[in-house]
Amino acid sequence: MAKAANASFREANKAYEAWLREELGGVIVQPDLKAKWNKMTSGAFPFLRATYWRWAETILDICPELADAPETLAIGDIHLENYGVWRDDDGRLVWGVNDFDEAADMPYALDLVRLATSAALARPSREYSGGMICASILEGYERGLKDPRPFVLDETHAWLRELLIVSEQERAHFWDKVGALKPSKELPPGRYRKILQIAMPGGAEITKYTPRTAGTGSLGRPRWVAIADWRGGTVLREAKALVPSGWTRVPGRGSRKLRNFEIATGRYRAPDPWYGVRKGIVVRRLSPNSRKVEVRDQPSELLDPRMLRAMGHELANIHLGTPNRLRAIQKDFNKRKARWLHDATVAATKFVAAEYKAWTKR
Repeated sequence: MAKAANASFREANKAYEAWLREELGGVIVQPDLKAKWNKMTSGAFPFLRATYWRWAETILDICPELADAPETLAIGDIHLENYGVWRDDDGRLVWGVNDFDEAADMPYALDLVRLATSAALARPSREYSGGMICASILEGYERGLKDPRPFVLDETHAWLRELLIVSEQERAHFWDKVGALKPSKELPPGRYRKILQIAMPGGAEITKYTPRTAGTGSLGRPRWVAIADWRGGTVLREAKALVPSGWTRVPGRGSRKLRNFEIATGRYRAPDPWYGVRKGIVVRRLSPNSRKVEVRDQPSELLDPRMLRAMGHELANIHLGTPNRLRAIQKDFNKRKARWLHDATVAATKFVAAEYKAWTKR
């Protein structure tokens, strides 16, 4: 069988979109898919975000030395912008990974390489040459293996709390956008309405439903928002269609079971109580407080060594959520050569950059 990395990206993309359409029962949001193609053209970093399926089918061709790393329940589609904040069961502000659509059992090292590759591609003005990015991620990951714990921001991590605090201007902008949303002319399918209603606090009265275009890699999947009145204010819930992880499209890679909720609620997490998965749909609370830092707006903050160390630590928190993985991961981590992450990131970055260049030549 020919290596997937040798296949034409455009042909591979057509095959993926046909698979996606089939998984969604033919219900694909075509305008959102076109928006995704435009994002893929806008830069190498959004291209990476939009094409996890391609990463999944090619990364072990590009970095075959990672295939024997111990497996754990991993994120898969990790990148600089896949971190945000939420409130846990006790109302504490928590920071960490907040999207698990591509979670699956895979070699733990792949999450580290993808995070480092996303950081490299977020620096378009210069070619990636290693150094600080990989060193910071590895340092944070090693700390996390030794002391896994959630990033609760109420008592510690003041620098992170200050970065993520929502200004009054940002809060007003959020609610202005909510107020401008127009109700859909057609109601969402019944299963979406039911799940959105269940996700609301008791007594909330839904006033309108509206489709939502958001994200990058998930564009094309149906996504609905319910807006409701509840005890003097507005509350929002979002429901998005799920499909099996792109990792499992490759034959022999295990179950197609959705692992989102399992990984989000792992042992070393302080999870979002409003995050849930029901009947192939992920539902979550939308709020001005659920903020994340984006490359477009704050690239220097995301590429700061302190932030990269925190991101690496959070990866360890998640990987150790799978029982009995610490010893195997620690042993493999310690035996790898000093430049293993740098070398893998260089190879992955070059491959993604070349495919991005080919995609933009249309």
